[in-house]
Amino acid sequence: MSSAVPGYPPGTVPVAPHGASADGTPTAKRDEEIRLYGHSDLFYWWPVWAVAFLMAGLTFLDGHLMAVVPQGTEVRQVQSAPGSEKTQEALVVPENKSVPPASATSADTQPKLRVAATNAYGVVFAGVLILVIAITNLTLRGLASVIVIALLVITGLTIALLGWWDKILMWLGGVDVRMNAGGYLAIGIPVFVMWLFATFIYDHYTYIIVARGQIRIRREIGDGEVAVDASGLVLEKKRDDLFRHWLLGLGSGDLHVKTGGPSNLDFNLHNVLFIGSKLDRVQNLIREKETSPQVAGA
Repeated sequence: MSSAVPGYPPGTVPVAPHGASADGTPTAKRDEEIRLYGHSDLFYWWPVWAVAFLMAGLTFLDGHLMAVVPQGTEVRQVQSAPGSEKTQEALVVPENKSVPPASATSADTQPKLRVAATNAYGVVFAGVLILVIAITNLTLRGLASVIVIALLVITGLTIALLGWWDKILMWLGGVDVRMNAGGYLAIGIPVFVMWLFATFIYDHYTYIIVARGQIRIRREIGDGEVAVDASGLVLEKKRDDLFRHWLLGLGSGDLHVKTGGPSNLDFNLHNVLFIGSKLDRVQNLIREKETSPQVAGA
């Protein structure tokens, strides 16, 4: 005795099309394959070009210019016009010295270099640059990274509340960090171009592609693609470096990959973006099994 599904000939079982259930109701689209790309540490340098562009814009809006003058130049009050009682400030250079041109390619001595009246922009940019260099070269995982972040925040706030920052800068020789708008752009534009190339072109040559029953791997640029069976595949997310993976990586992580079977590959894929959600999708893909139409005998 055979059962029949209403609306179908006796002895047949309906097969759901891709993306729909047996009764035709749309379901969530299944992943056919998932690509995991490893990234170089240059990906984490996005704050450098972002802050450089921001500081360049703020410097332009500040509306001040930088005058390049010889040592010994003084600011004096001079008459605005001969015989006038009104005075104005003027830069007076020492005798036998002159104001050099604003650039090596121009003999014009008029100030042209845009600079901000405050040194806060330069201090912020220098701080971001130093922090990114430290984060991308020093790896601290788990509790160690939490402790370091807490110590930095507590130390910075304590020094600020006690008003010691100015004293520290004076002790360091009266540090006054300034940069003109062109200086910010001279750093920001090359770093931005390199970041774009590395993130969207160069880094896409090292990857793992997980499909049903098979994975394809390219571990190094210049290597060929290796296809291995997905059975026995182990993907392990390493403990987070909060500085790198969350502060700069926006949810990235390092992935330990181990394959089963004769290939027995064992390697790490560094700096995988959105690693948490992608691992969930990979696990769902591996658990899925392909179904085929079943036709019952008469």
